[in-house]
Amino acid sequence: MLRTLSIRDFVIVDTIELEFSSGFSVFTGETGAGKSILIDALQLALGGRGDASVVREGAAKADITADFAVGAAAQAWLAQNDYTAEEGGALLRRVIDNAGRSKAFINGIAATATQLRDLGELLVDIHGQHAHQSLLKLDAQRALLDNQAAFRHEGAGADVATVAAAYKAWRALARQREQFETNANNVLQERERLEWQVAELDKLAVKPGEWADIGNEHSRLSHAASLIEAAQEALAAISESEQPILSQLSALTTRLGKLVDVDAQLQAVLDCMEPARIQLQEAVYALNDYLDKVDLDPDRLRAVEARLDAIHSTARKFRVAPDELPAQQASLSERLRQLADATDLDGLRQQEDKLKTGYLQAAKRLSATRAAAAKLLGTQVTAAMQELNMTGGSFVVALNACEPGSHGVEQVEFLVAGHAGVAPRPLAKVASGGELARIALAISVITSNATTTPTLIFDEVDSGIGGGVAEVVGRLLKRLGQERQVLCVTHLPQVASQANQHFQVAKGTTAQGKTVSRIDVLDSKARVEEVARMLGGLEITATTRKHARELLAS
Repeated sequence: MLRTLSIRDFVIVDTIELEFSSGFSVFTGETGAGKSILIDALQLALGGRGDASVVREGAAKADITADFAVGAAAQAWLAQNDYTAEEGGALLRRVIDNAGRSKAFINGIAATATQLRDLGELLVDIHGQHAHQSLLKLDAQRALLDNQAAFRHEGAGADVATVAAAYKAWRALARQREQFETNANNVLQERERLEWQVAELDKLAVKPGEWADIGNEHSRLSHAASLIEAAQEALAAISESEQPILSQLSALTTRLGKLVDVDAQLQAVLDCMEPARIQLQEAVYALNDYLDKVDLDPDRLRAVEARLDAIHSTARKFRVAPDELPAQQASLSERLRQLADATDLDGLRQQEDKLKTGYLQAAKRLSATRAAAAKLLGTQVTAAMQELNMTGGSFVVALNACEPGSHGVEQVEFLVAGHAGVAPRPLAKVASGGELARIALAISVITSNATTTPTLIFDEVDSGIGGGVAEVVGRLLKRLGQERQVLCVTHLPQVASQANQHFQVAKGTTAQGKTVSRIDVLDSKARVEEVARMLGGLEITATTRKHARELLAS
């Protein structure tokens, strides 16, 4: 649950430090005093979007810190993401400066806004004052039912994802098959062109690196006479002429070797000459080996030249470099294989039928879990409607068959009958705004009761409600507060009087003439005054105070 909330320089808030308890807490105050600013600040600490406009005028930065006691799921998330839990809690902090730059921290360690949101989803569930508007959308109704089903039935959440993935795979293959049927002639022409190109490249069979190797061989064969002549001249000069270099060097080495005993300084010269003699001898061996291998081969030269010409001509035809022909061959072969698979119409139809069957099986499982969740949700909301002064009314979750889609084979729609004897109609067509607000509140309370989120926040979800219904709403929230921490921004005295903890939000002016918002925790005497204000407006009388005390006592 939320233990403390610290807000500094946020919108019209200067400095606020709040401590929260378990149970049901309310925030009340004049219109425009900044009640919802508190929720906005908490949402920012939970990873919500923010910019420089949230920084109080004249301040350098807005700083919001929320301290939570965490349960097992949040502790597991902290451990998995290497954020050590401090004293069994989680400290979420968000800082936004007046240039719009944002920083986030979890337990004092830098984090991202996405990580704040991921952790925040395990800590807080917020129902905004416009929740009933989103409930009018069929997509929101389906998502709400699926969330209920996932909570009540293990694996239901996975079924939603499985259905979406199966539908995507099925429709992708169906489009491929339809495209082939529509463009069969073009596809066949493309296939024939590729078959011809691949056949030509397969016949040429250029190997990786062959272009460089055959170029070297051609250079060697075309210059064979010059190579042989030069090698023979070098061999003659070194070892086979009348006065070969190797013989002269050997003679000099022998003579200097005899004179080393006379003058030891010649040893350094001898040390330089001996390696040279050895290297020359190695050169003689290498030249003899080279001359044994090099030969004038006109036939091989003609064959190599023909191969070079074939490779070069094919490369020009395919508009690639000669050394890129092996890669081109592999690419075109793969494209031909894919096209061959794509043009196997019978095979495509069989695979499409298989994917469709898999999709329908997954959709059937999802439909079954939706049906069970729809029946339970309908019963619970109908019961809540009786408490909310809609006696005889009923709530039905209809599962209307529709064309297969990524969300299954039925359309979820919420139907409502305001009183007995009236056929249920779509929620979007409910005429009374008060009825819509009450039903939305009932759905919010029931769906919140099904989640494991420890802290629930209701931001003026009781708009459009009054009288005895408001008292029922207060009791519903108080009952919910026995199991969770419930925070509620409200303008109804009947709701506020049910709270275990009461915060008053007020707006004032500083000595510098700046507007600021402050929040006070009310004691029993102050609560009487605030509830009386909510009952009677600006002028508080003895009668309104008496009524306020009666509400609080009840």
